[in-house]
Amino acid sequence: MMSDFNRIQEKSWRRFDRQYSRMAGKAPGPFGRFLIFMRQPWAMLVRIPLGVMFVAGGIFSFLPVLGIWMLPLGLMLLAIDIVFLRAPMAGLIVRLRGWLANRRRRRSRHAAGKPPGT
Repeated sequence: MMSDFNRIQEKSWRRFDRQYSRMAGKAPGPFGRFLIFMRQPWAMLVRIPLGVMFVAGGIFSFLPVLGIWMLPLGLMLLAIDIVFLRAPMAGLIVRLRGWLANRRRRRSRHAAGKPPGT
């Protein structure tokens, strides 16, 4: 019999997996291939150090070349292997996708000449 904790872990893994796959499928060419490559089980030796470096680069985003974009990417890579990061990162991906959809909708309305809020 599966415990509640294991059930919650399994549910968060499925949600994260589904959102990660959607994002990798919609990402532009090389970035999408990179995300798919990083999902491979044998890529863990690359994924964990790269995720830590991205998080560190995101923390030091005030320096030139480094940016805040590195922080969510690093956390997303780490969430593949670290259980407690999966649920928050799946939620973040869902919110980010919603925000991008709203932004695209507003831009298309603006380009069509419609006033905002209609």
